[in-house]
Amino acid sequence: MVLGVTQACSQNGAEPKATGTVAAAPAELRDGEQKFNANCSTCHGIGGIGTTQGPPMVHKVYEPNHHGDAAFQRAASSGVRAHHWKFGDMPKIDAVTPEDVDQIVKYVRWLQKQAGIF
Repeated sequence: MVLGVTQACSQNGAEPKATGTVAAAPAELRDGEQKFNANCSTCHGIGGIGTTQGPPMVHKVYEPNHHGDAAFQRAASSGVRAHHWKFGDMPKIDAVTPEDVDQIVKYVRWLQKQAGIF
């Protein structure tokens, strides 16, 4: 399966546009991919490209030097006040455990690498 995940958008809350493709996640990341799709993709889009409800994870703003892995843990456990985008605050996600978030982060980092973000 091939997903469109390369990102072309700004930080102004504009709807992201997929501009490229990336192969399906490797086997060792498929649990993270499934957990991302089940818990995050409604807002952040399949493949992390964003939606009209939430920002793309496949974006320079979320690279590890700006939003480290611990930021994903805090976002899931406590929610996040809007600060880069105009989508509104992110609620906490009770359905995911810290271990789930670890797997999701590995998948998101892989997507970001595939898109050349880092």
